[in-house]
Amino acid sequence: MNCIVVGAGNAGRPVARLLNYAGHKVRITDPKNIEDFHKDVQKTLKVMENEGVELNLGVFEPDLDGIDTVYLSPTVPENSPSYKIIKEANLDVFTNDDFGRLTDSLIDIDIVGVTGSVGKTSTTHMVSEIFRTAGYQVWLCSSMTQNLVSEVIVDGIIKGLPERADIAVLELPHGTAGLMGELQLKVGALLNIYEEHLSEFGGSMERYTQRKMFISKNSENFITSIHCKDIVKDARPDAIFYSMVKDLPDYDASKKEDYFKGIANSQSIPISETQICNFIGDSAKGAIDIGYSFKNKKDELFEGSFESEFHMMSYYYENAVAATAITMAYGLDVEIIKKGLANFKGLAVHMEYIGDYNGREVFVDASYLIEGITAALDFLGDRNLVLLLDNFDTSTKRDKKETGKLMGKYADVMIATGFNEVYQRIDYEPAKELLDAATDSEAVKVVAGTMEEGAELSIKYSKPGDTILHLGPQLMQDPEGIMDKIVTGLEEGCRKYE
Repeated sequence: MNCIVVGAGNAGRPVARLLNYAGHKVRITDPKNIEDFHKDVQKTLKVMENEGVELNLGVFEPDLDGIDTVYLSPTVPENSPSYKIIKEANLDVFTNDDFGRLTDSLIDIDIVGVTGSVGKTSTTHMVSEIFRTAGYQVWLCSSMTQNLVSEVIVDGIIKGLPERADIAVLELPHGTAGLMGELQLKVGALLNIYEEHLSEFGGSMERYTQRKMFISKNSENFITSIHCKDIVKDARPDAIFYSMVKDLPDYDASKKEDYFKGIANSQSIPISETQICNFIGDSAKGAIDIGYSFKNKKDELFEGSFESEFHMMSYYYENAVAATAITMAYGLDVEIIKKGLANFKGLAVHMEYIGDYNGREVFVDASYLIEGITAALDFLGDRNLVLLLDNFDTSTKRDKKETGKLMGKYADVMIATGFNEVYQRIDYEPAKELLDAATDSEAVKVVAGTMEEGAELSIKYSKPGDTILHLGPQLMQDPEGIMDKIVTGLEEGCRKYE
């Protein structure tokens, strides 16, 4: 068919590229010229052009001559000339559901999918490590490769990666879920749902939740945390639940051992009148304890507990319980899972230690939601702590009041930077908002323009023995670039202030 894709944004590009790969004649149009796009997007558009997609950019009124099918990107304004022309034309419409079914048809291996607000990337990589330990060839798609995972998936399909793999392990952020909501999953996991990206859903938590809940209807085996029990109880009464033991309802720390004894003896932990917690975990230095009791689709009961070598920290523990539930539900053996957890060495920009700078230990972490920040701060909270903070507004504006208030409780120094990596400009308002929220904190508060300036000042306002922790979402936009800026600033600070 002859297709036109209206809008060369995050939805339009992967749709156009995959339609072209599937053998259709495709034209993509957008009012922006190619040089108006981010440099990474320009590269993608040029790749698409080389593959055969016709680029028709800098055009406000698309030419529909010879076109029989249209994909209209969801971000195209209803008052735009393109929108009006398309709506008045008598064309077949290619929808996101159509795209999801096309994508699914081109992946002829089992798929494990992971979605949620926090922990998707870590869990996806941990699951992949366990499958690799079991001897599987894994096709892994995550935001560590590229922020827009739908483009990673499409790129992998075009390069033939599914044909060379035994299993696909896909991170499914909300944008990818919107495009690929018809993927059929052997195992699907919903980790959690917190307030995030609501500006993209008209401020509606209900609409955001509905987007995430696609995974409940498309998963043969469905894993979720106890945080989601009220959300999923009607949609998936067969859900397999997991939790850290400390997060269980009415948890009694003095009886912690009883929880593991119970779950290892067919007494899964009740979390409601009709549901149980099938996997529980507990952290220990250099190890993790996990108890389990669940039935697979063949109604076979698996129960027991184990301790695994595990060298991660903070939120990695909960993600390890999720990864265990996912891989055990798929059918992997406990001993393989233990080895896989021991083999997992963590991820860049997730509680990553980057070195000692004149006696200051420096960590970086890409957390930006309350839950992830709390886990990071709890791990480091007994130290003299200097926080080096991103501009917390990327393309999404975030409520920074509670975040700033929380960080102020832990920090001795807060340095907030204003540079926005998405728009490539300095905006001091988000930085000021973070610092102003810490009204009850005695922390020294400093505003900086760029990340280099902020990192340099973190040396100035610290002393040997202190810990410097970078927090914020910009690391996920450009991990290598942000890391270079942090290191450059730290090195300059060491020269200037020591």
